[in-house]
Amino acid sequence: MSDVFDRLVGQASAATLLRQYATAPVHAYLFSGPAGSSLHDAMACFAAALQCRQHGCATCEQCRKVLSDQDPDVYWAERSGVAWRVDELREAERVARRRPLDAGYQIIIIEDVELTVSGPSPSAAALLKSLEEPPSRTIYLLSANELTPALDTILSRCVEVKLRALAKEDLAAILASEGVDEALAASAAAAAGGNLRRARVLARDPALTSRVAAWRSIPERLRGTPASSSEMAREVTSSLDDAVAPLSAVQSEELDRRVSAAREFGQRGVTNRRELDAQFKREQRRFRVDETRFGLSALSGVYRERLLEGLEAEQAGDARARVRVESALRALDAIAEANARLSSNLDETLLLSDLMLRLVEL
Repeated sequence: MSDVFDRLVGQASAATLLRQYATAPVHAYLFSGPAGSSLHDAMACFAAALQCRQHGCATCEQCRKVLSDQDPDVYWAERSGVAWRVDELREAERVARRRPLDAGYQIIIIEDVELTVSGPSPSAAALLKSLEEPPSRTIYLLSANELTPALDTILSRCVEVKLRALAKEDLAAILASEGVDEALAASAAAAAGGNLRRARVLARDPALTSRVAAWRSIPERLRGTPASSSEMAREVTSSLDDAVAPLSAVQSEELDRRVSAAREFGQRGVTNRRELDAQFKREQRRFRVDETRFGLSALSGVYRERLLEGLEAEQAGDARARVRVESALRALDAIAEANARLSSNLDETLLLSDLMLRLVEL
């Protein structure tokens, strides 16, 4: 028998637990898993199951309202900056104190709670206060890509729901079942890093193969001058803009579906439109970062191949091979450093310009 949790492809263990939790819920759940493990979808499905009298039948009006973001008792908290601010969490707590309009629960959803312990003014204390004294008909759904020790106190007040990244084989099989050509499905799955939504977007991108080739061609095209490194950085940055275009199309289609659903329920517009726009912008940012990491991985592959070739030549007695080995090692170090710096919210153009300048010197 189908239900809302059938939407969580590749998350059978989590879906089984969520079906059980929906029948006798507690006050707070923390969903954890890597980017692309369907955290957002899992919380939306669980919220629908909590509001549904059949615990997530997927066909009733209540399920449809939640899944189309039309349930006024399901509040998706909005973050305006790179970290959660205290006033944003206090607004979520204010909503949590309201009585539900319907017979279900007041559900507060806060994504990326790891960002309550970051930034110049960490806001975790405000969230902890909310979790300690919630109203009886309020349920908090939180998510985090990574559970650091700093989140231990928050985790101790929640039931943890773990989701996993999908294997390349799983992603390829899902895409193939949706009608994607097998070769394209394999390429998109390899580039998605376990992220199903990213894999689906990449499967709609005819330029994926050419972008991989462009990244791999960089070492041969760097001509040993600062000008060539700047030109290469601009070209790669432009390819990132092109890579985001299919995601923008997917988001536009999603917005159109929500507008249609709102009209079906007699509403003039999409509930929480500002939150949705902010979510789309964050997703585009994450997509650019993921695309950059994917490109750096492809670039690393070229230098790893050069490293192996150099080591084999050195073992065969080529006296000049040591220079090639050391050059490849320095290039791999530079790429690894650039990959690490991506987490600091640094502009990709500056990061790639610096990387290309270092590579051109090798």
